[in-house]
Amino acid sequence: MNNLEFDDSPRGQQLKAFNRLLDIMEDLREKCPWDRKQTMESLRHLTIEETYELSDAILKGDKQEIKKELGDILLHMIFYSKIGSEQSAFDIADVLNAQCEKLIFRHPHIYGDTTAETEEDVKRNWEQLKLKEGNKSVLGGVPKSLPALVKAMRIQEKARGAGFDWDDKSQVWEKVQEELNEFEQEFNIQNPATLNKESASAEFGDLLFSLINFARFIEINPEEALERTNLKFIKRFQYIEAKAAENGKQLQDMTLKEMDFYWNEAKKN
Repeated sequence: MNNLEFDDSPRGQQLKAFNRLLDIMEDLREKCPWDRKQTMESLRHLTIEETYELSDAILKGDKQEIKKELGDILLHMIFYSKIGSEQSAFDIADVLNAQCEKLIFRHPHIYGDTTAETEEDVKRNWEQLKLKEGNKSVLGGVPKSLPALVKAMRIQEKARGAGFDWDDKSQVWEKVQEELNEFEQEFNIQNPATLNKESASAEFGDLLFSLINFARFIEINPEEALERTNLKFIKRFQYIEAKAAENGKQLQDMTLKEMDFYWNEAKKN
C-alpha cells in the first residue's frame, strides 16, 4: 500500500499531487488521440507559448494566473519525460535526479568546502563549474534561439560572472553616450542618399547593447522594462480607439492633434 495515502503533511500532499499528475499523464498518453500523437518537436512551440504566458502573468502580478501557467509548464515537463521514457532515453526520475546532482555540484558553498559570501561569488563559481562540466565557453550556455534583447542580457551576465565587466556605472554610461554619438554620426550627412544602412544598423545595435548593459548595471531588467512600456502604450492607444468610437469616428479619421489630446488624457488617467 502507498504510504503517501496516510501522509497529510505539506510534503506528503505535494508528493501525492505530483503522483496524481504522473498517473493522469499515463492515462492521457494511452487513451487520448491528441496526447498520444504528440512528439517533443510538436510540443516545443507550445512550451514556448506557455513560458511567455507565465511571463505575462508575472508582470501582471496575478497570483492565480501564475499558478495556472506554472501548472501548464509542469505538465509539459512531465509530457517530455513520458515521451523520453517511451523511447528508453530517460524518465522523470532521471530528469529530477540529474537536476539534483547538478544543483549539488554547482553549490559547493552549500554541499562542499567552497566559500561564497556574496551573490557575485556564487555567480563566479557557477560559471567556473559549468566550464568543468564540459562547456568550452562561458557564453556557450546562452541559447541561440533566445530573443536578441534577452540574449544580450544573458551574455553580459555571464561575462560578468567570468570577471569581464565595468568597475563603475559611470563608465557604462560613458559607453552609452559614446555609442549614441557614433550612431548620430551615421545620420549627420548632407546627402541622405549616401547613408550606409548596414553601418547605421550596426551602430544602432551597439547602442542597444550598451543601454542593456547600463540597465543591467543598475539592476533594471530591460526585457521587463520594455514589456511594461509596451503594455502602457497598448493601454493608451486603445483608449484613443475607444474615444474615437464614442465620437462615431474611425481612428484614421482623427487628426493627430485629436489623438494627442486623448493620449494625454489617457496618461492623466
